[in-house]
Amino acid sequence: MSDLDLRLVRYFTVVAEELHFGRAAAVLHLAQPSLSRHVRRLEGELGVRLFDRATQGTQLTEAGRAFLPRAQALLRSAEEAAALVRAVGQPSRVVVGFMTGLIITPAVRALRAGHPEADVHSRFLGWGELPSALLEHRVDVVVGRLPFATEGLSVSVLYEESRVLLMPVGHRLAGKEYVTLDDIADEPVPRFPDEEFNAVWRVDPRPGGRPAPDGPFVREFEDKLEVIAAGEAVALVPAGAVKKGLRLDLTTVPIEGAPSVPVVLATRAGEENRRLLAAFRACAEDHLTPANWAATDAG
Repeated sequence: MSDLDLRLVRYFTVVAEELHFGRAAAVLHLAQPSLSRHVRRLEGELGVRLFDRATQGTQLTEAGRAFLPRAQALLRSAEEAAALVRAVGQPSRVVVGFMTGLIITPAVRALRAGHPEADVHSRFLGWGELPSALLEHRVDVVVGRLPFATEGLSVSVLYEESRVLLMPVGHRLAGKEYVTLDDIADEPVPRFPDEEFNAVWRVDPRPGGRPAPDGPFVREFEDKLEVIAAGEAVALVPAGAVKKGLRLDLTTVPIEGAPSVPVVLATRAGEENRRLLAAFRACAEDHLTPANWAATDAG
């Protein structure tokens, strides 16, 4: 058998995902007859039928079902290999990822000032995008908050971030100098898809073993803000994630007794000493500190 053509493998995966040659052709911007010919060519190279084509629709054969996860892995591996080669071949380019409320501008400015030849970019990462953004080479370095899966990564702590209680402006605890976990023992807290995420951000269980009361299930940061503003829950959030003026119907109060949040710098394992990544780490350590966050807020 000749070497597999990755283009044909990609065509197969799109048809397998759509289970419809017409829809797959539209996704791939191909004519349907052309796509059918490409798939038949792949089947000929493999010596098996990958699809059952019938009037009722297109279905994967047993061989097609066996091939699909391996084809998807092959395409991911090829993409990662190409991204890695580009990173090595273009050492003056770096993409810095960051999460909600973590302003990386001072460190990025310092990196550009110290390395004017570098092509430096930044990219916001939403919930759940770590560590895939790093492992898939969409970014080269991330400033983020734990917890997230760290397998395959090199992670170092930049500083610890305190937490505040986020609540509606009319909440019974609004305006206090500070609150404790006992003050919110019966207050519902939003739930998240990831259990480790839940344990950390809900402080669940609470000291003494009592579970945190369940609030609404949320997936995005904006969803959390909405349920809190509606009076359905309160949340223990990093101080940097909620700035003054975020929403006029929300307010914060410092909370004592809640564990601080590690703000970390992460790269792919084995790449932490690449010239620009090491330089960005030094800039982050110099410029991304709690004191500098306070100065940024005040400004």
